[in-house]
Amino acid sequence: MENKAQEEASTINVSSLTCIDLASSDLHRSAVLLKQACLECGFFYVINHGLSEELKDEAFEQSKKFFALPLNEKMKVLRNKKNRGYSPVLDQILDPDNQVHGDYKECFFIGIEGPKDDPHGDKPFYSPNTWPDSDVLPGWKETMGKYHQEALKVCKSISRILALALDLDVDYFDTPEMLGNPIAVMRLLHYEGKSDPSRGIYACGAHSDFGMMTLLATDGVMGLQICKDKDAKPRKWEYVPSIKGAYIVNLGDLLERWSNGLFKSTLHWVLGNGHDRYSIPFFVKPSHDCLIECLPTCQSKKNPPKYPVIKCSTYLTQRYEESHVDLSIYGKQTQE
Repeated sequence: MENKAQEEASTINVSSLTCIDLASSDLHRSAVLLKQACLECGFFYVINHGLSEELKDEAFEQSKKFFALPLNEKMKVLRNKKNRGYSPVLDQILDPDNQVHGDYKECFFIGIEGPKDDPHGDKPFYSPNTWPDSDVLPGWKETMGKYHQEALKVCKSISRILALALDLDVDYFDTPEMLGNPIAVMRLLHYEGKSDPSRGIYACGAHSDFGMMTLLATDGVMGLQICKDKDAKPRKWEYVPSIKGAYIVNLGDLLERWSNGLFKSTLHWVLGNGHDRYSIPFFVKPSHDCLIECLPTCQSKKNPPKYPVIKCSTYLTQRYEESHVDLSIYGKQTQE
């Protein structure tokens, strides 16, 4: 734990990240800027994204209303085996080597809901959502559903620039097996403001994200830090500030695998500062059955694929199971 305390003490910088204008007509210039950001650290901002401030503010307001409910009310929608619903404080542990307990955060999972006759409906990452009682939180489901739809549109716009940055056709990721039928999960997060690295206590432990990319909205309270070089000793952590009107975006492990390690899925954590903090990360992955294998533009005879081929759902299931406590600890409240 002492090394972690030293790392925290050495955190003095505020990160300077590239800003990508999604309304720019010059996609190739945007791709050049994005590629540089992805090579350096895998974190960047997007502006002119089309997701209204009013909708974002409403999503945050509704999120706060849910987390303000009594615990017994929130536990009525405890996350099920398909990761939909409420995840209590300490339910997730992302850095078990350095965390004494789980993350000091609570969250709520919301995924894509397909039609009842959806051929993917029986697969774990395409299951129906669990919603709070509409009498308790009127309009909650509708707000979150609308935000989910709009956030996915933004991510698909980013994916087109990512494709160009990887020397692929602009619509490369639009196919049904990729983002034509994506796994897209938004998480409402509430951090209690509690952290003490010297004692192994973190608002959110050090980790890299599992999927392709994450679109992050925050309430402006500082806490997110990134480590651009996870192999450095000691690690150097930098704060990522919020910019009004912009979203923070980071790449995930699946894109690092796709790109053969070219683009970075960067280590990050959240340190509490005594204040409540709310955020809404939106995680995008390709379809359930997509095979994650090295992209054609990221390999050669001198640079063969570094990672074995793996199905998206297999990889995600492994990562979820590794980072969450067994639902059986919640007893009779566990849902199917």
